[in-house]
This record gives sequence, C-alpha cells and structure tokens, in this order.
Amino acid sequence: MKGTALLGALGVAGLTVGGAAAGTLDDVKARGMLNCGVSEGMVGFAAADVNGNWDGFDVGMCRAVAAAVLGDPSAVNFVPTTNKIRFTALASGQIDVLARNTTWTFSRDVNQQFDFVGINYYDGQGFLVPKELGVSSAKELNGKAICVQVGSTAELNLADYFRKNNMEYTTVPIDTVADAQDRYLAGECNVYTTDASGLAATRATFQNPKDHVVLPEIISKEPLGPLVRHGDNEWGDIVRWTLNALIAAEEYGVTSANVDELSGVTDNPEIKRLLGTSGSLGEMLGLSPDWAKRAIMAGGNYGELFEKNIGQNTPVGLSRGLNAQWIDGGLLYAPPFR
Repeated sequence: MKGTALLGALGVAGLTVGGAAAGTLDDVKARGMLNCGVSEGMVGFAAADVNGNWDGFDVGMCRAVAAAVLGDPSAVNFVPTTNKIRFTALASGQIDVLARNTTWTFSRDVNQQFDFVGINYYDGQGFLVPKELGVSSAKELNGKAICVQVGSTAELNLADYFRKNNMEYTTVPIDTVADAQDRYLAGECNVYTTDASGLAATRATFQNPKDHVVLPEIISKEPLGPLVRHGDNEWGDIVRWTLNALIAAEEYGVTSANVDELSGVTDNPEIKRLLGTSGSLGEMLGLSPDWAKRAIMAGGNYGELFEKNIGQNTPVGLSRGLNAQWIDGGLLYAPPFR
C-alpha cells in the first residue's frame, strides 16, 4: 500500500507513552491494518516503486507482523519517516512499530522509553568516498567536508572518531537519504557517513557505483532492529517473536516454499511448535496457532528476506557477515520455541 504522510498527525506527540502504547494489538485488529514506520526510501531496505508498492528487507518485517496478527501480509500502511520524526511517530501512536534502520542504544531504550524487540541487522558506521578523492583509509579524511544525518548516532560517532584521531572536519548536515545522495554527488561534501549497509544501499542507486568506495574502517557498533513503545508488553512480545520466528525458520530449514509441507509431516518438535501443529504458543500471544507459519509465508525466513533484498546478488550486494546464523559463525540466534 502507499505510504501515508505524517502531516498533522504528529501534532499529537504530546501523548504519554503509556497512553499511546496501551492495547496496540486490539487497535491493530480493530483497524485491520498495521501502521509500520519505515525509511523514507532506502533501496533494499524500504522503498516504494512508481505505483506506491513498497518492498525491501525492513518492509518484509512489517509484512511478517501483519501476517502473524491479521493473516494478511498486505494489510500494512507504510509510513515513511525521517531521522527527525521517526521517534515522534512511534511515541504519538501514529505507527505501531518502527522497522527502520534504527540503532539500539541505552538512551533510546531507557530515556526515550522505547523497547527494541531484537536485532535484525548487525551493522557499523563507515565512510563512502569517490575513488577520485584518492584516499584508502578513514585516517586520511582530515579536513574533509562530511555529509551526516542530523539527529543520528552517526553524527555523534563521527565527532568521537575525529576527536580521538586528532582530525578536523566540516559537517554538511542532511535530513534524508535522498538529500545525502544529492549533496554527495554534487560535491557539496567529500564524504558520506552512516551505517555501512546504508552506504551500500545509497551507492547502489548511483549511475556509476564502481566510482565510489566504502572505506575499510568501521567506527562503531550499530545493532539495528524494530522497536515499539514502552508499556505494552503483549505487543512487544508479538513483534519480538515474529522476528525470532523468521530467524529460527532459517536455522531449521523452514522456507516460504516448504512451510506448508513441513507443517503437516515434520517430526521435529521445535518446528512443530514453531508452526503451531504442537503446543500453544499462538494462544500465549493472543494469536492463531499458525501465526509463525503465516509470518514465514509472507516473504520467507530471515535468509530469504536477506538474499532477496540486500544480499550479494542484489545491487546492494551485502554479505551475511555478522548477520549469518550462529551455526555458520554469525550472531543470529533465536531463543527456543518452547
């Protein structure tokens, strides 16, 4: 569905967090639609085509939650958010979940009163430069003009890194990914810095991506994941375990192609509990027994979503790296379904 503009809806940002959060599951069911906050347009993660149809890695998370709760992966209203308004949109109740490259930090969790339900992409901040700049390391960026998004962790990390290395820089403040791309290509900044995944997504939109390089230094930890408001543990559990279901499904070999077959024939007790043919996990969440099955069918397991949207065979071209399953040397690990 087409994304909605926030417009005056964010004027209700003065609502208390607890008041906005109470009964989110009931609200979503009554509305028959999930309001999901996403990036305003990042190739591979969340972007709308000319017809307003959304696709991407984060979009897949939204559709999985809608499928788990409403039985319909298309029952999503995608709300484009910028760095400046994303938290206001969530706190005010304009959106039910924020599934947008957002870093889990202490202050966002505790002071801003949001609950991060898990990590769906382990990232770190990097630097994108034109090859013609002639640098091969971030240590060579002294005195450069750097595009960085206002109000992001990247802004703080940038200051810390340059201070630590006794370097100077000029900030070129940007508000959106599109703004960053335009200013960078126009030469208003020599460097663009954000999460390395975001740099890869931005470079993929360039006419000549090979003329630009992501420098080797990763200067921060950026655990990205969906978040909800404090105060509604029932809703937080649903989003958290939907993400875990996608991760676990990849580990167990459950895919969008074989989930129907496995739900009827498998003897694996963990898969049976995951798919709702054994136990009462759905009932515990206030959902139907096949909630996880529906989430997996919406767009595939974690690995399917990754490879389809941001993997090495896509324009974004990301390797799994830290985002591989724990059994493959990565950090992805879902708690047991029991």
